Amino acid sequence: MAKVTRSDSRYARPAVTVDVVVFTLQHGLHVLLVQRKHPPFAGMWALPGGFVEIDEPLEEAARRELREESALQPDYLEQLYAFGDPQRDPRTRVITIAYLALLPHGRQEARAASDAAAASWFPAYAPPPLAFDHGRILDCAIARLRCQLERSALIFELLPPEFTLGELQQAYEQVLNERLDKRNFRRKMLRAGLLADTGRHKAGAYRPARLYRLREEAAVGLRARRVFP
Repeated sequence: MAKVTRSDSRYARPAVTVDVVVFTLQHGLHVLLVQRKHPPFAGMWALPGGFVEIDEPLEEAARRELREESALQPDYLEQLYAFGDPQRDPRTRVITIAYLALLPHGRQEARAASDAAAASWFPAYAPPPLAFDHGRILDCAIARLRCQLERSALIFELLPPEFTLGELQQAYEQVLNERLDKRNFRRKMLRAGLLADTGRHKAGAYRPARLYRLREEAAVGLRARRVFP
């Protein structure tokens, strides 16, 4: 295995990378990780990402790297934070711009593309050891997502177009990693003015559950809307 050092002439200048934290819900909050093909940290799991090309906008770079490493193309993508510890990459001084992406479970299939040995979903609250400072980036993304649940209707980016109140509560619980009081949760959600009754029901083990969707006018201000006063 080739050893990469900070004196390697191939990396003589400071560089900029992008890293993408993709969340989905599947029996808990899960994060997409890719297995690195090349050093440094070859064989370790990491967030999908890579170097920004010289004439490439940052968001385009994030979407390209995610597509090249996992074949995923999420609709929702927002800039999260910049990480620039001088020692975060053994090759040279690398500043990374992290992005947060959300994807409903089952909407797209993650598979290793040209730049990754493997791509898979892992529990966000119990990931394997991660390359670089990606554990810190993941923690930051979880904190952002949890905070946004208190301030906006961002949770709907992780849900199908139609859902029951039970499924909505379960989504909140998976992101927060804690149980919520059923009666109190439903009262708050129905009073928040975000939900529209579809008039349809979903069959289950018990009586059919009413299906809801996000109101169109609420979707326009999705990221700015406060759910809980």
